[in-house]
Amino acid sequence: MSDGVVEIAGRRAWLCAEAGPPIASEREAADIIGETFGAGVRLVVIPAARLPDAFLDLKSGLAGAVLQKFVNYGRHVAILGDLGDAARASRALGDFIGESNRGRSVWFVSDRAALEEKLATL
Repeated sequence: MSDGVVEIAGRRAWLCAEAGPPIASEREAADIIGETFGAGVRLVVIPAARLPDAFLDLKSGLAGAVLQKFVNYGRHVAILGDLGDAARASRALGDFIGESNRGRSVWFVSDRAALEEKLATL
């Protein structure tokens, strides 16, 4: 499966394929943002499998830079996958995930059902 538009909870979303290249820099984020402009969608769903280890190490700054890029361009981002082990191993990451999930721009959800539930509350 390749990246493309899907419908989730009645909303059009850009779903990144799980097997795609890692989102390892702002450049990859910008490429995805460009695709969303062309497709007319504002929600981007990124499988956790596409995140390099540096993304989960908040000291690297990668997560902040990438996610800020999406937000600056008016995109909502859902990271899809179980990051429980990583969040338990890093208090900072766990706090970041919790804080993000309270907001309206970036969410970390375990699976598609959890994303649908989140979207239903907006």
